[in-house]
This record gives sequence, C-alpha cells and structure tokens, in this order.
Amino acid sequence: MIKKKSKKKPGTVPVLLNVYDLTPINGYAYWLGLGVYHSGVQVHGVEYAYGAHDHPTTGIFESEPRRCPGFAFRKSIAIGRTDLGPREVRSLMEGLAEEYTGNTYNLISRNCNHFCHDACLRLTGNPIPSWINRLAKIGFLCNCVLPVQVTAVRSRAEEGKTKLKSRSRRFDTTNSTLRNCAGNSSGKSRLPSSSSLKL
Repeated sequence: MIKKKSKKKPGTVPVLLNVYDLTPINGYAYWLGLGVYHSGVQVHGVEYAYGAHDHPTTGIFESEPRRCPGFAFRKSIAIGRTDLGPREVRSLMEGLAEEYTGNTYNLISRNCNHFCHDACLRLTGNPIPSWINRLAKIGFLCNCVLPVQVTAVRSRAEEGKTKLKSRSRRFDTTNSTLRNCAGNSSGKSRLPSSSSLKL
C-alpha cells in the first residue's frame, strides 16, 4: 500500500500585510513597480509595525488595523495563515522586539518592511511581496537614491502609535494598557501582559 503525502494543512488565522503610502508620488510610482511604502502585519485583529526612535528599546508598535497614524492606507495583502494563537503571536512579537529596536532603524537596511518580512516568515512561512521594499533594495545598491536619515518617517510614525510594553510592574500603566510611543520618555521597552491584550 502506497501512502500519499499529506499536505501540511494551512493555519486557521489569516495574516495580512497592510501597505501604506509614504508619499503621494506612490500613486504614479506604484504602476511602475516602485514607491515608498510603510507596512504592518495584521493578525488576530492587531496590526504590528516597526518605526524609529532614539532609544535602544523596541521600535515595534501596535495600531488599529489599516489605520496607522501619519500614513495613507493603500491595500491589504493576504500573506498566508497561522495556527498561532493570540498569546503565541504576542510571544513572537516580544522576541522580535529585542531584535528591532528603535535606534537601529535604517530606511535602507532595516525598516518597517524588513520587520514585516521577518514577522510574516515566522507566522506563515511566506515572504512579503518584493515590490513593497524594492526602493530600499535599490537604495542599498546605490546609496544616492534614498537618504539614510529617517527624520520624516520617524516624526510621522510616532504620531499616535502604541508601543509594546513589558510585563514588568516597574512601568506605570495606570492610563491604559497601551501607551503612545511618543509619551514613553523613559526609553524603556513596554510590552503588554497577555491578559491586557485587546484581541
């Protein structure tokens, strides 16, 4: 008797990549396969993204899906599915938070699209579409294409984003479970406890 290879059953929870325009020029550049984009990974009703700040703490933040402050939503792309539950996704993001600190953000070599690529690979085994980070790849080959300074991206990304919080009790969490990144003047990482997640 010959056994048929059983295909690995895909996960049950959809993983989406939400793509945003950083500039109105994307309206034209998109059709040429170019553009400057911000992206976030949506899973279990939460969108995770990465941005710059001056501290050696996580640059990963949460926002309401398709509503990342300071950016114009373009489209959602289905990347795949995962079997990870909300707590397991939270744990994955906490692990990535150690790798993706705000002060290591670089528009060309370590940006929000690199974070989304890594997160999607770990959640689904699938990469993000290459056109989303194409300009950064071109910039890596020819450094004159894009400036390395991220001041404009940093100021837009910090408007209203919610940073991950630590489970530690040493941080003040009296206002809400999620705190605006710009309000985190201590420079310490904040990742919410699993029980405080809005999922």
